Amino acid sequence: MSEETIWLEGSISVEAALLGDCRDVTAVYVQKGNGRRWERRLASLQRLTSRTNVPLQLVDEPFIAERVTGQSHGGVVAAVGPRQFVPLESLCVGQERPFVVMLDGIEDPFNFGQALRSLYAAGVGGVVVRPRNWFTAAGVVARASAGVSEQMPIAIAETAELAADTYRNLGLRVAATSNQNAVSLYEANLLEPLFLLLGGERRGVTRSFLAQADLILQIPYQQPDFKQSLGVVASAAIVAFEVMRQRAQA
Repeated sequence: MSEETIWLEGSISVEAALLGDCRDVTAVYVQKGNGRRWERRLASLQRLTSRTNVPLQLVDEPFIAERVTGQSHGGVVAAVGPRQFVPLESLCVGQERPFVVMLDGIEDPFNFGQALRSLYAAGVGGVVVRPRNWFTAAGVVARASAGVSEQMPIAIAETAELAADTYRNLGLRVAATSNQNAVSLYEANLLEPLFLLLGGERRGVTRSFLAQADLILQIPYQQPDFKQSLGVVASAAIVAFEVMRQRAQA
């Protein structure tokens, strides 16, 4: 294998990579076993690898153990190439009311993957990240996102401001979350095309970005004395599903 080879672990991640068409899959390896569960998993992977012309090999346990970092792989790994990203503009193509989210400054790959999972489930059309991002830890992110990282369209922007300018020119409102000069998430109109910036737990969203945002959203709390911000995983889920709810009702 080349130095560019990345290892994805677990049948969910591997199947998502085969279906997602966002990176080259060199080969799939399945640990030899027996029993109906193993036979079903093998049959499912054989159908996918046959359809995508990817070789599948049965291997012994040591082969798998040398290439995994956790214990949740289930005896399935895949050798894949680097993640392929799409242009910023493509995240709006074919969508009547685009909803694009940028994840910026997240310091943990598991949180990044979990946030992707929530955004995908709520119907977000695509995600923007910076050039330095957690796709270098593809195996962790794929497991944390339940394979979503291999299926969600992802674009690259050098800065959040550049992404905001691009999407504003395409007719999207630029939004961010904060507790300063904000409107309640549940009172805001989220039906229009939307670009949302979600910042990490430590740095959050910069003041300069908030100053030029079209819409600043606040997640209201039931406990008025709680002053801490929510983590990005919770924030992503709450905001994205409120967008989904409003658009479904409309």
